[in-house]
Amino acid sequence: MAEKSPAADVEAGLLAHLNSTGEVPDSRSFASSLGVSHLELEGVIKSLSAFRIVDTTDIIKETWVLTDEAKGYAARGSPEAQLVAAIPPEGASKDALKAKLGDAFDVSMKAAARNKWIGFEKGNKDLVLRKVDNVKDELQEQLKKLEKGEVVPDKVIDDLKRRKLITKEKSIWYSLKKGPEFVVKRKTLATDVTTEHLRSGDWKDLEFKDYNYGAQGQPIAKGYVQPLMEVREAIENIFIMMGFTEMPTNNFVESSFWNFDALFQPQQHPSRDSHDTFFLKGFFLDIVQSHNQSLRILMVHQIFAAPAATSHLPEDYLEKVKQVHQFGGYGSKGYGYDWKRDEAEKNLLRTHTTAVSTRMLYKLAQEKPFAPKRYYSIDRVFRNEAVDRTHLAEFHQIEGLICDYGLTLGDLIGVLEDFFSSLGMSKLRFKPAYNPYTEPSMEIFSYHDGLKKWVEVGNSGMFRPEMLLPMGLPEGVNVIAWGLSLERPTMILYGIDNIRDLFGPKVDFNLIKSNPLCRLGI
Repeated sequence: MAEKSPAADVEAGLLAHLNSTGEVPDSRSFASSLGVSHLELEGVIKSLSAFRIVDTTDIIKETWVLTDEAKGYAARGSPEAQLVAAIPPEGASKDALKAKLGDAFDVSMKAAARNKWIGFEKGNKDLVLRKVDNVKDELQEQLKKLEKGEVVPDKVIDDLKRRKLITKEKSIWYSLKKGPEFVVKRKTLATDVTTEHLRSGDWKDLEFKDYNYGAQGQPIAKGYVQPLMEVREAIENIFIMMGFTEMPTNNFVESSFWNFDALFQPQQHPSRDSHDTFFLKGFFLDIVQSHNQSLRILMVHQIFAAPAATSHLPEDYLEKVKQVHQFGGYGSKGYGYDWKRDEAEKNLLRTHTTAVSTRMLYKLAQEKPFAPKRYYSIDRVFRNEAVDRTHLAEFHQIEGLICDYGLTLGDLIGVLEDFFSSLGMSKLRFKPAYNPYTEPSMEIFSYHDGLKKWVEVGNSGMFRPEMLLPMGLPEGVNVIAWGLSLERPTMILYGIDNIRDLFGPKVDFNLIKSNPLCRLGI
């Protein structure tokens, strides 16, 4: 026979008491009479209440309870009283008293001095002397009163709160009486029909527990949209709505020529240094191991055998780029240095998607007659940067450009305001900047409500003639362009102040699961 559980004994005792007296005015006192904890009785009460066997009324009271530190003072005396007791008639050094009292030494010294129980030898502040023979430990008395549930003055309460010796605790107990379904002993209701029930035939006499149709079911297994991908899709829709065409961005590996030289960026520019750029050294796997572990191994399959340099460059166009770098042209003086082909042939992990824009503009220039175009791209780029709350070595770049006759800086500002307002970022500022391949150039700032400051979200400008005319684009054709990371606007829209919480191994999946189905402003 199965052993009766303690909870069953508590339930039997409670129901028997209610049957004879009709009520339990205080569940705490009743728990003490049964010799069980109130928590154990509370579980039985809630179970009986759910089946309407008993009716309960909550009794709520807030009381002050002693902290662990205060319980020690109530038992052994206040720290100031302990200090006085530890001082012999001839006095004691501070070091000796600190060794006895430990962490309570500083508090005891201040309280004892305030009560004028101690003093110091003249000319020797290290020797502590007793100024009284006996002390009345009022703190210990007050703590004992509170421990017994007695009332103490408000002034005492304020002093104990200041010393962090008491905390307020909400106590809940119950008064009970018979419910509409009261029974002295309740039946155990079956929740399922077992094989044993069917064999014995006792299923006919079983009483089954009612189904709870209001209970929550199991969560439905479903996928969630990562915030970064949601904003990416929203931005793509904005570009498409504005009449842009997507550029192919499938080359993570790019030559220095398309990434730098074709953009009229000199070969001695600091951004072309290995401290800022990931250059290839034979195999991509070496780059992953030696430079940055955040780069994804899955890309090895695409470019595993990529060489450190390329020789596949358009010769006519390359020669024009070389001339404009060395000697100038198209109204420019150039940079006046010895341009080297081997530097342009070095392969790297692209530092910006503007390398893709350069290829597309060169391709557009070869098409006759010229036709205006609007292009966009969103894909990964790589920079050898220190990782912090706003920077990663691998991130996503958004780029848009418009190529047409007679475009101006005013056109660029207007397009940017339309673009960012569609993202829900209407607070914009523009700051003059320098880029080797745009003139004029502007940095774009948006106000971040989470950081409470203006955050740079992108760069923009008009491509220089030294970049466009060697490609073969007609005179009078201008290109306005802008670029930004995908992570920055996502952080602003979601109120995230650390980029590592959005992209990488530290992403909180609860953020993804709680992601709203849609966002106003996107």
